[in-house]
Amino acid sequence: MVVGSISGSQSRTRAFKLTFVYLALAVGMVIVILPFLWMVSTSLKTPADIFKIPTVWIPNPIVWENYPNSMTILPFGRFILNTAKITGLAVVGATFSGSLAAFAFARLRWRGRNFMFVLVLSTLMLPFQVIMIPQFILFRELEWLDTYLPLVVPAFFGGSAFNIFLLRQYFMTISPELDDAAIIDGCSRFGVYWRIILPLSKAALMTVVIFIVQNRWQSFLVPLIYLFDQKKYTLALGLRLFQDQYTTEWELMMAAATVSMVPVLLVFYFGQRYFIQGVVFTGVKG
Repeated sequence: MVVGSISGSQSRTRAFKLTFVYLALAVGMVIVILPFLWMVSTSLKTPADIFKIPTVWIPNPIVWENYPNSMTILPFGRFILNTAKITGLAVVGATFSGSLAAFAFARLRWRGRNFMFVLVLSTLMLPFQVIMIPQFILFRELEWLDTYLPLVVPAFFGGSAFNIFLLRQYFMTISPELDDAAIIDGCSRFGVYWRIILPLSKAALMTVVIFIVQNRWQSFLVPLIYLFDQKKYTLALGLRLFQDQYTTEWELMMAAATVSMVPVLLVFYFGQRYFIQGVVFTGVKG
């Protein structure tokens, strides 16, 4: 009887904890998804319905015309092409250079490796605002202002320290015996990286790609600093054009913002399996 009582008490405690966890997750989900639902709802409203109190979540009437209107008022196709170009180059550059750096930290033995890795990680504590002005002065001296170079070139030098950290941790979960076997068969160090490590690291690489796409596709501050010609604007800068000194066309801005989120959602949807694997296995070693 005592054993049964203890077992029943433990079951009730576990059920209570699970209920609390699920409720907390549900509340968190609602908090996260409400702004998205408001954006979609606003994109289908008339200007008069946007700020009604209480909030109208299901518009009546539904104004589907906001979507084609938001695409035609501004050169949205050009903005999408500009953003896709910047994002694509950043993905290639940051993934390749970041994986090379991660390979050096994870698989090569060289003096000062651990110190350099800590130094790289320490850059995560520096907010962008700290390096914003020195970086701007550097790119101005290089005459890169009003070009895509400041938005793309840094990606080819490692990209983000977080990407290097994530890939390095994942590479360390791969058995070093595979490297030794490949080298015995005549493979170079770069061959080990290219033929062994990368094919076995699809999950981590896809995770990095998702982070880069999300960051570059929605980036606003960096393009705002370096791009002056409206023809070179990205999607984030283009959305700002719906706002002038006196008014903001919220319904058109929200329609355009909803469309601009679709590529990021698609990338995450098709890569979520790799994303979860990459995040889970990153912490196994290191």
